[in-house]
Amino acid sequence: VQLQASGGGAVQAGGSLRLSCVASGRTYSIYYMAWFRQAPGKEREFVAAINWRGGSTYYQDSVKGRFTISRDNAKNTLYLQMTSVNPEDTAVYYCAAARAAYIQIPASESPYDYWGQGTLVTVSS
Repeated sequence: VQLQASGGGAVQAGGSLRLSCVASGRTYSIYYMAWFRQAPGKEREFVAAINWRGGSTYYQDSVKGRFTISRDNAKNTLYLQMTSVNPEDTAVYYCAAARAAYIQIPASESPYDYWGQGTLVTVSS
């Protein structure tokens, strides 16, 4: 499976941005997909995840109510709609995919088998 993330860019605080991640290859093996991010000087952290088959979603507390993760199975594409962004959202955003049929802790990095290259989001105040 290959993952290609896009949609990053510069946005002002309070604005919106939509990230996309296109999966190719053996996409039938994917059960979960997620977004992680890494801010400058910080460790990578979980943002949101979605069960690729059933659609259940999971969010980090700081993005609940502001970010929405979704998927288009027909297009093999994962999305992250970001609204009301603030400078603390500045980071490189990575998409990830997992083959496991069940993940107990979707926020953990270890279950994810495939990673995209990342797309940079910069939020100015």
